[in-house]
Amino acid sequence: MYNLKLKYPKCDKIFFMEEFLRKPEIRRITRDVPPAHYIFSIESFSLLVDTGVEKRLSLYPSGNKKSNGEGFISLYLQIEDTQYFPRTWEVNVNFRFFILDQIRDKYLTIEESDGVIKRYYQMKTEWGIAQLLSLDHFNETSNGYLVDDCCSFGVEVFVIKQTGKLERLSMMKQPPNNTITFQLQKYSVPFYERYTSDVQTIGDSKWELIVYPRGIGTAKNIALSVFLGLVEAQKLPPKGKVYAKYKFRVRDSFNSINTREFTDSAWFTASAIGFGSRHFILLRDLQDRSKGYIVNDTLIVEADIIIVSNIKLFL
Repeated sequence: MYNLKLKYPKCDKIFFMEEFLRKPEIRRITRDVPPAHYIFSIESFSLLVDTGVEKRLSLYPSGNKKSNGEGFISLYLQIEDTQYFPRTWEVNVNFRFFILDQIRDKYLTIEESDGVIKRYYQMKTEWGIAQLLSLDHFNETSNGYLVDDCCSFGVEVFVIKQTGKLERLSMMKQPPNNTITFQLQKYSVPFYERYTSDVQTIGDSKWELIVYPRGIGTAKNIALSVFLGLVEAQKLPPKGKVYAKYKFRVRDSFNSINTREFTDSAWFTASAIGFGSRHFILLRDLQDRSKGYIVNDTLIVEADIIIVSNIKLFL
């Protein structure tokens, strides 16, 4: 049976085949322990050589001539069924091949001496060793590799798990539903020092408008203070951040002459969750009825997020 397949986690199915682009140094050592992942045995090896089926099998019993393997056994590892993988799939593998010495019950291990990790991707689906072992050495019965026209090959495959992450940052201009509106009724009755709007998702982030009707800090009892807050900022990674360009607005309800706006931008982080203006509008102007900011004892504050960053994480 020569349809040689290897099932292995992360790769699903892997075959032996390849075309070498360079001629690396090969390390060959002997060990007692058999390969951990896969062993296949061949009976009637001489008949296999005559079949001319090198193209179909992972093993080239008379050598892969196109890769300077003439006069050698050639063995390859090929990943299969890639049509079912994501478009940008990539698998990184380290492997070593084995040949059983049937006389001494030991395994000749064969691998590239530099231990280079092989990268499998859409344009490169096979790697291996064209000059695995010379045919003269392999065919010499006293070496134990070919006994009674039978031989055994094996492979150990180690898939390198990628722990790195790819982040893609994009800026969204005028995202949908980008206006947060806060309405405070009975402004003349100061129930609380601080108010917050409903949480609103804009871009990939959740935002809220924070309003101090009579100011905060150095603006206390002097000016209206308004801030934009990033909700759940504490969930950002240590170096994570979100960019926003924003505009605060209090409209003149009678006409647009006195409408006040404040535009700024900032990078929001886990330690810097809010930005805005402490001295947005002086209280003497805000409470001046002729300017139309407070009508029917109701204050309306708006915040437009003009530009917001979106980060997509690829594992």
